[in-house]
Amino acid sequence: MQWQDVLIESGLWLAKAYALTLLIGAAVTWGLTRFTRWGRQFRRLSAGYFSLRRSWKPLAGVALILLLTLAAVRLDVLFSNWYNTMYSALQALDEPGFWAAMLLFSLLAAAHVIRSLFDFYVQQAFVVHWREWLNEQLLGRWMQKQAYYRSQSLSNLADNPDQRIQQDITNFAQSSMTLAVGLINALVSTIAFTVILWNLSGPMTVLGHEIPRAMVFLVFIYVFLATLLAIWIGKPLIRLNFLNEKLNADYRYALVRVREYAESIAFYRGERVEGRTLRHGFARVIGNAWDIIHRSLKFLGFNFVVTQTAVVFPFILQAARFFSKQISLGDLIQTAQAFGRLQDNLSFFRNIYDSFATYRATLERLSGFDDAIDAARAMELPHTHQDGGRLALLGVTVNRPDGHALIKDLNLEVAPGQPLLVRGPSGSGKTTLLRMIAGIWPHGSGEIIRPDTSALFLAQKPYLPLGTLRQALHYPQPADTVPAGQDEAILDRVQLGHLRDRLDVEDDWSRILSLGEQQRLAFGRLLIARPQAAFLDEATSAMDEGLEDAMYRLLREQLPDARIISVGHRGTLRRHHGFELSLQGESGGWTLNPIERP
Repeated sequence: MQWQDVLIESGLWLAKAYALTLLIGAAVTWGLTRFTRWGRQFRRLSAGYFSLRRSWKPLAGVALILLLTLAAVRLDVLFSNWYNTMYSALQALDEPGFWAAMLLFSLLAAAHVIRSLFDFYVQQAFVVHWREWLNEQLLGRWMQKQAYYRSQSLSNLADNPDQRIQQDITNFAQSSMTLAVGLINALVSTIAFTVILWNLSGPMTVLGHEIPRAMVFLVFIYVFLATLLAIWIGKPLIRLNFLNEKLNADYRYALVRVREYAESIAFYRGERVEGRTLRHGFARVIGNAWDIIHRSLKFLGFNFVVTQTAVVFPFILQAARFFSKQISLGDLIQTAQAFGRLQDNLSFFRNIYDSFATYRATLERLSGFDDAIDAARAMELPHTHQDGGRLALLGVTVNRPDGHALIKDLNLEVAPGQPLLVRGPSGSGKTTLLRMIAGIWPHGSGEIIRPDTSALFLAQKPYLPLGTLRQALHYPQPADTVPAGQDEAILDRVQLGHLRDRLDVEDDWSRILSLGEQQRLAFGRLLIARPQAAFLDEATSAMDEGLEDAMYRLLREQLPDARIISVGHRGTLRRHHGFELSLQGESGGWTLNPIERP
């Protein structure tokens, strides 16, 4: 071989291979995204990332990765030719030729190392950028229009959205890159090494008939049959890997719930029940893990047999030609190497079927999550609009998810200084009515008028974000827009003055503060936000009557013009409200009466 011409030949080879791969790759990608389920799922998740209207960089990255992949194939071919040159020099006892081969190896090895490192960086950077984009897409859509909340009302609820956003996105991007690069490398290498093996293989007599280039045909038939059997053996792994992700996520979620409700479980002494539930969940994880092991054992065992059996084929087939001196030692070694490489390339789908099964499971989970987001965002919510600071319900009907009416044709208006108290038996729709007013309950009808831009809802258990106490006090507004000293004064007013020195301490405040303290902190939010309307859902249930009276007096003093609706069972709340809405429960009836204050 004239190695001085290799550089020019390699450049021409790369140009031709690049053009053909682009054309064929584009056609195959179009076909997969149109006619296969997983291809359509891939297009749905990533079409926006590769759109030229958004940015040219992703497609440029793909083009560069393709070039580096083809360069890897070309280097493999050059290494194959180098083995022939080196072993032929050894057989001929050609010392200068041997040392020339060593010099050539150092050049090829340097090119291989540089290409591999650069390829690693480019691929990993591409995956990171892809993850960033996809995370923002799914996270943004999940948060917009309160899809994170609405999706809880779906019958086909997507389980463990946290895992789908954090883990499945990572697996999707990394696996897409690995499979795509592996596929291109395998196909191009197959063509390149088929040419090498075609030139090196000789005829073979089978049943009295001489078959030219028999080795090439044998390797294709061998791998084709092996791949069909491997797919048949490994097909159940797709479902098993999907269950593995789901069952592990369910088990992890159950563990998180124990931590979240640790105090309630401890009071109930529910360790036995919770332990039994957790062990049952873990048993399902382990059962599925054993199913994966048993199926993988069959799959891997078959692959090992196929791979090891193929090792000696080229030596057996070429031995007669070598001993008859028709081919050199270098030809024999290159034949074995080309046969092995061709067998590996053709076995690509067989060898990575397990990874592809996991990839399909990841696609199913991400697509299912995307479907759930679409369904949640498409829910029709009650008609809500703004008319100054007005708060009114006009012909509002509140239904359960099954369509049963909890409240029928409700009409009322809340005036400043005349707070409304909502009472009724459990399950009558008191909290659901507040959800309806907030515009987050999709099961109902009617017209709701409220000051959307200036309304605050206080739940029975306030949400305290991770961070400082000051951030929790101002939630959901930023904490850096108030005059110095105001937060301390607010804490004093809601009788949390003992926390003044801890305003800027970062901690899990939902764990540190008692429920009564958390509820008083929520009243502090009202004093800071000064909304035109406030909705309190059992917002004083953890306070004694004295604290409850003090908080409501504080509201009347600090927010005299606010329109207030409270939900509660205590009779002591009546003295702080001007009207009482009594819900009758299953019948959907209601009565609205003024409260006579003493």
